[in-house]
Amino acid sequence: MIRADVVSFIKTLKYRLADFINPDFGLLDHLLHLNFLTPREVADVRSERTVYRRNDALLELLTSEDKCDHFLQALQRTGQQHVVNYLTQNGGQRHIDGVTYQSIVARNDNRSKSRSERGTRDNVGAEGTKKD
Repeated sequence: MIRADVVSFIKTLKYRLADFINPDFGLLDHLLHLNFLTPREVADVRSERTVYRRNDALLELLTSEDKCDHFLQALQRTGQQHVVNYLTQNGGQRHIDGVTYQSIVARNDNRSKSRSERGTRDNVGAEGTKKD
């Protein structure tokens, strides 16, 4: 089951992602091959007038964990690693291979933990015991 925080993360980035995803040179065909999209969905996405609207329509189809994995894989295989990096590594600051939906979830979970633990770290000593 897809987690709501990842869906909202992708939806939040939707308009930024629409600026630099290239759906027209292999991505849609690869997504069809991976069974991410049906032939009808490919036709619907292709029927949009602008690349931005095609990207918006494509991003609206990210509705499950499997679809996220297929989408990331297709981006990598069609030379769009920069988009995967943007989603997973602080706006493309680091290149990594084998990115999955789970790695996005883990990254988001780690960020949440870091924020909530910042206050308690100041009160804990090196061995993990509370300071006086």
